[in-house]
Amino acid sequence: MINMAVRGGSGNVVARAKAGVEWTAGFADLDPAEFPMLWALTPYGDAVFNQRQVSLLLAELDRLPADLGSDWVGQARELCQVVERGLHLYLWFIGD
Repeated sequence: MINMAVRGGSGNVVARAKAGVEWTAGFADLDPAEFPMLWALTPYGDAVFNQRQVSLLLAELDRLPADLGSDWVGQARELCQVVERGLHLYLWFIGD
């Protein structure tokens, strides 16, 4: 399970998703040229997106194959909006 949270520059948690991303082989099969942000996710590592990168991530979520989506997609969108509205905020995908 990959958890999602928005953290400030000092590492403090500003917002957290209730749902996590269930890792499937479908994520590893994403084309890195078409989904460079989502391709960065791994089941055991962390991926961090800054304010400029979350707009790219949002565009990828719009194109995400339906079988890879679930509740986490809507929550990821909400967290992206938190990052876009704030200063020195980052969206973290935290692997187990």
